[in-house]
Amino acid sequence: MRQSGSYTSRRRPLIAGNWKMHGMLDEAQQFVADLGNIASPDQVEVALMPPYTLLHPLSELLRQKGIQLGAQNVYYEPKGAFTGSISPLMLRDAGCRYVILAHSERRDIMGEANELIGKKLAAAWSAGLEPILCIGEHLEERQDGETNAVLRRQLAVLEDAPEGAALTVAYEPVWAIGTGLTASPEQVTETHAFIHEELTRLGHDCRVLYGGSVKPENAAELMACPGVEGALVGGASLQADSFMKIVQAAADVAAGE
Repeated sequence: MRQSGSYTSRRRPLIAGNWKMHGMLDEAQQFVADLGNIASPDQVEVALMPPYTLLHPLSELLRQKGIQLGAQNVYYEPKGAFTGSISPLMLRDAGCRYVILAHSERRDIMGEANELIGKKLAAAWSAGLEPILCIGEHLEERQDGETNAVLRRQLAVLEDAPEGAALTVAYEPVWAIGTGLTASPEQVTETHAFIHEELTRLGHDCRVLYGGSVKPENAAELMACPGVEGALVGGASLQADSFMKIVQAAADVAAGE
């Protein structure tokens, strides 16, 4: 429901850890061992997105703890002569439920644009994966008052999406990723309200996560913002203790504590 121009949801939040290009097998196995039991699994869903090399080794270990597995990217063809690429069917075979798409590092460093992202979305859905579609503006775009226009352009990839397609959106202001900077609660609330309105206009009703220097110290404040339905966590997801503190903060907020 919507209240006072902001969005409030009763959906179970998702805390997803994006390990990016970090993690060796022994480190990953120790991480899972150190996690312990997930706090309040009925209050919060947890997922991890390790590098491709760790998907198969972690699949069963995470399943035993009730943690979903995801990948950080995917190619749009099911198979073929595409050296170095991973298909959606391969991700499903490895045990993945989620796949991150359009992360700002893919957009900015690898030059991925909406046309390619749209193909990846379609391929993920056809294979039964749930995309976590990343959107976000650069600092100069926010300073110039262009945040909503940027997000609208990025969300345009959903215009032809199948009705009822499984989807999560992650708002990650680029200026807050890995910088230690975090959007204020007012900025987060305002931007998430716009994103939910834009998703409604496009015919989608899905979770919207916040990402960008989420850590144990600010997790509760961010999770309490209207319209925030979880977090896409980067650096803080590499240590079991800090990641679980974020999970617990989300569970506490969801429980109204």
